[in-house]
This record gives sequence, C-alpha cells and structure tokens, in this order.
Amino acid sequence: MTNFHIDTDKIAIGRINESLSTLQQARDLRIREAESALKKLSRNLSTMSQQHNETVASQSSIDHASHIVELDTQKFRIAKAASDLEIEGERLEQELESLKSRLHELDVQGVEGDESARTKREVDDPTMETKVKTVIRNNQKGDVHVVNIDPKFSRFFYSNYFWQTMQ
Repeated sequence: MTNFHIDTDKIAIGRINESLSTLQQARDLRIREAESALKKLSRNLSTMSQQHNETVASQSSIDHASHIVELDTQKFRIAKAASDLEIEGERLEQELESLKSRLHELDVQGVEGDESARTKREVDDPTMETKVKTVIRNNQKGDVHVVNIDPKFSRFFYSNYFWQTMQ
C-alpha cells in the first residue's frame, strides 16, 4: 500500500465533501427561505380567502338588489318632493308678485284711498251732509230727549248715549 499515493485523492475527496457540505447548506438555506415564503404566501392566501368569503357572504346578490331598489325608491321620492317644492315655489313667487302689485296700488291710493272710494264713502255716510235729529222718549220716566247728530262724535258714542237715556 505504500505504492499508492492516496493523499492527493483524500485531499480531493475532502474538498469534494466540503463542497458538497457547502452546497447542502446553501440548498437547506434556500429551502428554508422558500418554505418561509411559502408559509407567508399561505397565510396571505388564507387571510384573503377569509376576507373574500366574508365579503361574498355580506354582499349577497339579493341584498344588493333590494338595496338598489330601496335607493331608487328614495331617489324618486326625493325627485318628486323637489318637483313639488319647485311648483310651490313658483306659485308663491306669482302670489308674491300679485301682492307686491296690490301693495303698490294701495300705496298709490294712500291712507284714505283713491278719490272714487273717498267720494263713495262720503255719500254713504249719512252724518256727512245732512242734519239728523233724534227724539228719544222714555215712557217710564216721562222724559223726551232731542239729540242733534254731529259728525264729530262717533256712532259708538251715540249708541251708548241712546241706551243710557232709555234705561
């Protein structure tokens, strides 16, 4: 066995074993990194699947359709109310314009009114032009009162006076 020089072979085998060991460690490291990444992706998949299932469960198509119908109903109610309010606003604007024109007419006429209204009022008022005398008799007392109606006193004054003299 002395003729065989196996030392170089042993050194080569040692280097090969060392290379294999380094390679094995590198593979193990890559495998651990891959497993770690796989576990991380698996957790992400699980989380996303759970969120997806919850979303699908909470948003069923029937609920979605009924919610859309409810929103449409609300939209039409709001549109109808807005239309009604717009019509009412236009009506009130017209009424406001007519009241403004009436106010302007009354402002032009003044406090006493226009001439035709004032003349009519004066013609209708019996105390304005004629002299009126009233005779009041009280049979119980045997009194007779003659009262000249004067326009400077109000009608209420005369009615109170008449009642007092009759009692």
